[in-house]
Amino acid sequence: MGSVRLLTFVACALLAVACGSSGPDVEPLPEVPHPADAVPFTARPDIVDAAPLTVRSYSRVADDRISLQFETGTPECFGVAPAVTESDDVVTVELLGGRLPETRDRMCIMIAVSGTVEVPLDAPLGERAVTAAP
Repeated sequence: MGSVRLLTFVACALLAVACGSSGPDVEPLPEVPHPADAVPFTARPDIVDAAPLTVRSYSRVADDRISLQFETGTPECFGVAPAVTESDDVVTVELLGGRLPETRDRMCIMIAVSGTVEVPLDAPLGERAVTAAP
């Protein structure tokens, strides 16, 4: 009788794991005051050799605008392209970084800078969580 209970327990545990969340839990980004020493970037959808950047935090700029904080190269050579997906509960941001097309054939210094880029929202942020795309 004990082995039947153990087998039932294992089967239920496996079923609970299989029916759990469909993906990894995503933590909200921290909301911080706008950093005074961050370098402002302008969204550039024309960057080349784009790769994902880590969004470290965000700040509220207005009801329908947020500023994302990240690290990348100098704005003389590097640019960022933000994307936003909104739902009733969550604002998900994705940030790509890459070279500016006009600097593709030039040498650029490789120094990291703390940057910010403003992102417009379709609706006021309100109480929605801000998360980074996986």
